[in-house]
Amino acid sequence: MSSVNQLSFSTESTSKTRVIASSGVFQIELLEHVGQGDYPTLIEISKHLKSQYGEKAVLTKTTIQKYFNKPGSLPFIVRYRGNIIGYIIGVPLEELSHEPWARLDENFGKENTLYTYAFLIMAQYKNNGYAKMLKRVYLSWAKKRLTIRYITGHVILGVSSRFSGEIKIVNRVDNWQDTGKTFEYYRRDLNPNKSQLQKNNPPIAEKV
Repeated sequence: MSSVNQLSFSTESTSKTRVIASSGVFQIELLEHVGQGDYPTLIEISKHLKSQYGEKAVLTKTTIQKYFNKPGSLPFIVRYRGNIIGYIIGVPLEELSHEPWARLDENFGKENTLYTYAFLIMAQYKNNGYAKMLKRVYLSWAKKRLTIRYITGHVILGVSSRFSGEIKIVNRVDNWQDTGKTFEYYRRDLNPNKSQLQKNNPPIAEKV
């Protein structure tokens, strides 16, 4: 019975979303399920990432189904006058087990990390504060997940220095995804106060 439900769920044509924030003609929606009707739009928008992040950044039907519709993922879309103009998606780090860098992350297997698989606002809609609002919503919802402690991602060298919050550069990768550019793999601590609290008040078991 469950396999039949999963099959029908994965072939639905209409997306299931929930409006999280809106302002006039702009709104951010939580994607509870991406329907096949929105696949072409998401794929077309993702092509804007190719020049900066490489061919692998371009979505396919397979990657949409694998990551956007995966339990544990955290995907949002942005609409302007009803049209999708961007998206952000976090996926559990363990879903990237085929990537050596993911397996080398010290938190791999702990199920406490979301990897920012993609973050995009189309160029003509930038400088309007939309990207900042989308990122703010994304981080806020990630914090609501009690099991999630960290957000990670790859960005071009130097970009993470402009991030607010508790950010650590885990490593740097030359020629990331054959782009010829150096990228940083960063880790954001969503609850840095917890680390300090643990230092000041270590578990009783450790005291013994």
